[in-house]
Amino acid sequence: MANTKQQNSAARRAKLEEARRKEQARERRNRILTITASVVVVGALVAGGAYLMSAADDKDKAEAQAKTSPVTGERTWDKLTQNHVEKKVDYPMNPPVGGDHNPVWMNCDADVYSKAIPKENAVHSLEHGAVWVTYTSKAKKTDLDKLRERVESTPYSLMSPVEDQADPLMLSAWGKQVTVKDAADSRVEQFFTKYVQGPQTPEPGAACTGGIAQ
Repeated sequence: MANTKQQNSAARRAKLEEARRKEQARERRNRILTITASVVVVGALVAGGAYLMSAADDKDKAEAQAKTSPVTGERTWDKLTQNHVEKKVDYPMNPPVGGDHNPVWMNCDADVYSKAIPKENAVHSLEHGAVWVTYTSKAKKTDLDKLRERVESTPYSLMSPVEDQADPLMLSAWGKQVTVKDAADSRVEQFFTKYVQGPQTPEPGAACTGGIAQ
């Protein structure tokens, strides 16, 4: 009888010991899985952070290069007058990129105009650091749609038709102008990056709202 009790007690202890071993093994597996998952997550975060930093650095370098490199085919005018006048101005270039202009600017806070706007008011917008996208009826709709999207997402820019300009698509800033072949032309991005509130701006920070709208 005593031997039977001892055998039963030993069997229970063995079962308990086996259960403890299994529990300890399960806890070790869980710890290993947790550590492994943590290492993977940390590695991913480090790699992601490095990628984002590299991408941001590349973007900064690209912007710096765009601002310092000349725009291919760009035309430049210096010593432009800045008098306020209430009359029509006979500009030496079309669209005008500077000179005497109306006392009130054309709104240029990402404004897109479907009809021609007064050039004297648009020149005042350029004085405030805006980029002016102009086009003729020969421009492709796909290009106009893309340029419209760009202007609508860019403060200190405006867009309007100028039917009597020499080329279908042109970009102007104060004292600067370039003809582009289409909306995908790399000079579009560079011109915006370089001249929206760029160093050519006579009155940086001046308003592009509160003027006149079509």
